[in-house]
Amino acid sequence: MQHRIVVLGAGYTGATAAGRIARRLHREDVAITLVNAEPDFVERVRMHQLAVGQDLAPRPFGEMFAGTGVALKQGKVTALDVDRRTVTVAAPATDATGEPTKEVLEYDTLVYALGSGWNDQGVPGTAEHAHEIASRPGALRLRERLAGLAAGESVVVVGGGLTGVEAATEIAEARPDLDVALAARGGLGDWLSDKGGRHLREVFGRLGITVHEHTAVTAVEAGHLTTADGTAIPAAVTVWTAGFAVHPIAQATSLEVTGTGQIVVDRTMRSVSHPDVYAIGDAALAMGPGDKPLRMSCASGVPTAWQAADAIAARLTGGKLPTVPVRYFNQCISLGRKDGLIQYVTADDRAVSAALTGRLAALYKEIICKGAAWGVAHPLLVPARRRRVVRETVVVPEGSPVRTAA
Repeated sequence: MQHRIVVLGAGYTGATAAGRIARRLHREDVAITLVNAEPDFVERVRMHQLAVGQDLAPRPFGEMFAGTGVALKQGKVTALDVDRRTVTVAAPATDATGEPTKEVLEYDTLVYALGSGWNDQGVPGTAEHAHEIASRPGALRLRERLAGLAAGESVVVVGGGLTGVEAATEIAEARPDLDVALAARGGLGDWLSDKGGRHLREVFGRLGITVHEHTAVTAVEAGHLTTADGTAIPAAVTVWTAGFAVHPIAQATSLEVTGTGQIVVDRTMRSVSHPDVYAIGDAALAMGPGDKPLRMSCASGVPTAWQAADAIAARLTGGKLPTVPVRYFNQCISLGRKDGLIQYVTADDRAVSAALTGRLAALYKEIICKGAAWGVAHPLLVPARRRRVVRETVVVPEGSPVRTAA
C-alpha cells in the first residue's frame, strides 16, 4: 500500500516540494499527486515583465514532471477536510454542460502550498478599478490595458515594496512615453542600505518616475487615486502591489492558523495542530533567524519547500530530520531589464552596507530567476539517494479511518 502524498499548489514552493520528495523516496512506496489550477508553471517573479508585453517561455507541467512519478491533477481546490484527510478538486469542464468535474482525493500526508494573491487591504474601489500582477491572468489584463494607453497617460503603482519597485521600473523602461508614478506608505527604499537606497533613487530619477513618499492611498477611482490628506493623484491605470493575502481555504478548516490565515508550523514546516499536514511558502507562518516570521517571497518559499520535503522523507524512512535553518542572504531586485540591485542582508533579512548595483546586478537577478525555474523544471537532475519507506501500524482514534504509514 503506497503512502499517499498530495501537494496543493504548483508555484515555486509546491512544484519544488513535489519534485524533491519524488527524488528522495522510492516510487513504489509513495503516490505523489500535484494539484494545480493551471497546466503550466508560472514564473511569478516575472509577472511585471509579462505585464509590459514580454513573452515568457511556456513550461508545461506534463513535460516538467515526465518520468518523475509525480501525477498531475489540474483543477481548483474547493474544499479541504484535514480531519478526514480529504481534498475536493474541481477539474476543468470536459463536456458540453460546461460544469467542472469534482473529485475527492484522500491523502496520508498533505503539503499545502496554495500561496497568496493580491491584497486590496479593504481600500474602497481597489477591486473595481486597480490591476494586480500577483497572477498570470492579472498580469495579462494589465498588459492589455497598458498596450491601449496613449503617450502621456498616467500609471500609478501603489506599494513601495519589492513588487512595486520592480513593476514601476519595468513599466517606465518599457513605456518611457507614459507618466509613471509610485505611491509608498514609507520612504522609497527605506529598508535598503545607504548605497542601495541611493542607487534606487538614481534609477527612479533616470526613468522619470514620480515618487509619492509617506502617502497612504484611501480610495481608488476610475481616473485617479485619493490619499489620506485628500490629495487626488491622476491615474489612468492603477497597479496595486500593497501586500499579499493567503488563499482562504485553510482558514475554513480546523488547522491552527493566524488571523491572516497562514498555517502555523514548526521548524520542519509541519502543522502544529495536524501532524500529517505541512505548509510551505506564503501559506505558512514559519519562523526564521531571531524568531522573526519569514516574509512572503520566493526567497522564503523555496527553502521552506526543501525543508518540508526533507522532513517528510526523513519521517517516512526513519532518517534524520533536517536541521539547517531557513535564512536570507540577499534581496534581488530588477530595475527594468538593464539595471538591478542586489541588497545583501543578515540572516534575519536586515540590510547590511554591501550592495551590488547596475548591469551586473541585473545579470545576477536574471541568473537567480532562471536558476529557480530550472530547479523546478528538472527535479530529477539533482542527485539524491532514494530511501525506502519504513512502515508501521499507526493507532488512530476510534471512528477515524485506519491506515498503514510511516
